[in-house]
Amino acid sequence: ILTQSQQRTICAQLGKVKLKLLYKASIHGFSGAAFHQRCDNHSPTVSVGYNNSGFVFGGYTKQPFSQSGQYVNDDQAFLFTFNGENLIKYPVNNFACAVRMIVNNGPYFGEDLVLVNLNQAVTYSNPGNYYNFPAAEMHGNDLDLTECEVYQVEGKPWRTVTWESKKRTELIEYIKSYKPTVSSVTQPRVLLIGPVGAGKSSFFNSVNSVFRGHVTSQAISGSSSTSLTTQFRTYSVKDGREGKPLPIILCDTMGLEETKGAGLDIDDLSSILKGHLPDRYQFNPSAPLHPEAHGYRTSPGLKDKIHCVAYVIDASKVSIIPTGLEDKLDAIRRKVNLIGIPQLVLLTKVDEACPLVKEDVRNIYKSGYIKDVMQEVGSRLGVPLSCVVPVKNYNEELELDMNCDILLLSAVIQMLRFVDNYFDELSDRMSNMQTKD
Repeated sequence: ILTQSQQRTICAQLGKVKLKLLYKASIHGFSGAAFHQRCDNHSPTVSVGYNNSGFVFGGYTKQPFSQSGQYVNDDQAFLFTFNGENLIKYPVNNFACAVRMIVNNGPYFGEDLVLVNLNQAVTYSNPGNYYNFPAAEMHGNDLDLTECEVYQVEGKPWRTVTWESKKRTELIEYIKSYKPTVSSVTQPRVLLIGPVGAGKSSFFNSVNSVFRGHVTSQAISGSSSTSLTTQFRTYSVKDGREGKPLPIILCDTMGLEETKGAGLDIDDLSSILKGHLPDRYQFNPSAPLHPEAHGYRTSPGLKDKIHCVAYVIDASKVSIIPTGLEDKLDAIRRKVNLIGIPQLVLLTKVDEACPLVKEDVRNIYKSGYIKDVMQEVGSRLGVPLSCVVPVKNYNEELELDMNCDILLLSAVIQMLRFVDNYFDELSDRMSNMQTKD
């Protein structure tokens, strides 16, 4: 029922988006069950009510609907009504209670406006709690609904990705032909750092799988409350089963843990960054590495050092990172900055964090929720959005997926670009030193 003109007016408030109908009460039923079946876990959404008096009114929320019974925070939520083709907007004034998730109702905005109230074709209206609006202006005090529609807001991708097999081939060829700008290093080293269970080892396994042509699991990975990785491992990815090693080494470490004396030790990290640690070094959180340790490199070369650091973070847990863990990440970031190593963030498990992405990984850069998570993790770790790269690791799949491959390969290429930044900075420092001499 929403006219093309009205749709354009609403979309103008939200950016470069379009509306996709999810729920239509006259077809699916004027009930909370029908609404939730069609709309739960979808976001953002626009909900629209219609009455016999000719009013068209409703609300917008970026939060996915559910049946939790809880209020959810949304600083961008608003209610609206149309006066002809003009939109009148009523923004939320209490972000914490913008939307409520109730079982026996349709769209539920604060305690102010409910469409399909208590499984009936009626509107509940009580302005002044979390939204301020004149009832007569909003719906003409006609609370009987003739229709209720809910639309998903589909954004245009905010990063451009070509989802084609040709692109996958191009990315693979780029990685295979890559050569560092420094001749003494043939395989730059990228260190993977992250909390227990974030997917560090799974990322290596996934990249390895792409080049092997089938899903593999060389590095130990899985679900555990403590780190499954107990050694420092340097993994070289091969181009196929008998192929040559690719120009990158992924270094895996113990997972970070919140408590002191558990997980990766910050002092061990310094040794890793500077190239002192041998492959298969056995971590001991209660006793940092000493120069007397077997295999300790006393005079590491440039090829032994770390040239890029990638923080591996679970997208579904960004908002609940414990304070102790955040403090550790901050200490690590400062140490890495001091040495001058480029840093990026691998955002894993994006499909678990966002139903839109779970439905189709190609929605990754259409998801407003994923963009919010990327901005939040960037803020927490002190890196710009351009340094946050989302990926979908292979965990339960038996076969490769072209779209997952494209995300994984794009992440590897971003790492190699950051490696180039490291060597460029190193070259500039050496040139400056020679100039001073």
